[in-house]
Amino acid sequence: MAVQQAAGSDPYFPDHGDARYRVHRYELALDYRPAPNRLAASARINAIAGRSPLAEFMLNLSDFKIGRVRVDGRQAHYTHRGGKLRVRPTKPVRPGAAFTVEVHWSGNPKPVNSPWGGLGWEELEDGALVASQPIGAPSWYPCNDRPADKASYQISVTTPSAYAVVAGGRLLTRTTKASTTTWVYEQAAPTSSYLVGLAIGKYQTVLLGDPGPGGVPQHGHIPAHLLPEFSRDFARQPQMMDLFQELFGPYPFDEYAVLVTEEELDVPVEAQGLSLFGANHVDGARGSERLVAHELAHQWFGNSVSIADWRHIWLNEGFAKYAEWLWSERSGGRTAQQLAAAAHRLLSSLPQDLRLADPGRKSMFDDRLYERGGLTVHAIRCALGDEAFFRMLRGWAGLHKGGAVTTATLAAHVNRYADESLDGLFRAWVHGGALPALPTLGPARPAHPPTNSGKVQP
Repeated sequence: MAVQQAAGSDPYFPDHGDARYRVHRYELALDYRPAPNRLAASARINAIAGRSPLAEFMLNLSDFKIGRVRVDGRQAHYTHRGGKLRVRPTKPVRPGAAFTVEVHWSGNPKPVNSPWGGLGWEELEDGALVASQPIGAPSWYPCNDRPADKASYQISVTTPSAYAVVAGGRLLTRTTKASTTTWVYEQAAPTSSYLVGLAIGKYQTVLLGDPGPGGVPQHGHIPAHLLPEFSRDFARQPQMMDLFQELFGPYPFDEYAVLVTEEELDVPVEAQGLSLFGANHVDGARGSERLVAHELAHQWFGNSVSIADWRHIWLNEGFAKYAEWLWSERSGGRTAQQLAAAAHRLLSSLPQDLRLADPGRKSMFDDRLYERGGLTVHAIRCALGDEAFFRMLRGWAGLHKGGAVTTATLAAHVNRYADESLDGLFRAWVHGGALPALPTLGPARPAHPPTNSGKVQP
């Protein structure tokens, strides 16, 4: 499905992204030296102009030294201040025409300041880690930083050979020359700029499970001393993959990787085909297993099916939260109904002034959005019944694969599976503030759709 372009700038981050064009592909070549935290890089960006002549356009890029900017091979005029690289081609790009931008930059990458702390490129004690949600991508490369503008990526990283490079996508080549190694990754699927993940460090790589013919390869990249704990904490991820493919449809990318950094992270962070966890999420007791399920589910909800702008973030987090509940239900834990009841009790004790449809920038990562988002998906399940609900889920993930959606898109999609309009449900749960009554699954409905795979073994 073609990506639906948001009409204008993102209301939460109006300084990020340029709706006058869209990017088709990024080819990034980075040379990174961890000790001095020094980056020298170039980008080749293939883009398509919108409906108007493009006399100038903007890329988001942090405070680096710019070496050269070219459009279609010709030197272009540019200004670079306040995180915006404004480019003026020698002649305007025609409406609808393809064009290529080359940018060379260098400097010491650092996180982008945000209300949630630094985002993007973070220098670690021994290496680097990129976790960009929502606006950290410009901390290391020039991009049209809006979630609906999705492109394919090739990323080449040269770094001292003692370090491993992990990125979302398929490793094409790894070439060692003298004391450096160049790693080249390809992510062919349409990817939002904030979902381009990267880690540079000293990691051991393991295969999770046996994918078998046609299965999804799953790798873990972890510090060697955490391998025993990791092996238990992530042991059931292959079973999660099987369950989610049954419930949501085929895994949308070529492979999946998880990385555990030596550092502690407040929360795990999803990237396209890759999820990043902190050392604090590995305890050898499956203490963070719900988060393992949550991040995997984001590959369908948030990464493959992306949001048109950040007002709709509940579409990412509500479905990922509900995937936690589905995993619990199918793996011998509490049922989705029991977890919904617990979430409802929690929300009823908190202020009810958050609206899922437009939570505001300050509240877009509020815990209430996650819990109410999960409850809303549960309410949809209760209204549709299991058979129609899981058909709806698979249809949602399949129809909008590689695309970008809004809350209105979901409401229209859900109504196609309902016997009667569910507009009232969306008004109450998504557009209203007051917490509706706890939705309940009908007693005649099975706890899960029919399956031949049997119950997940604990």
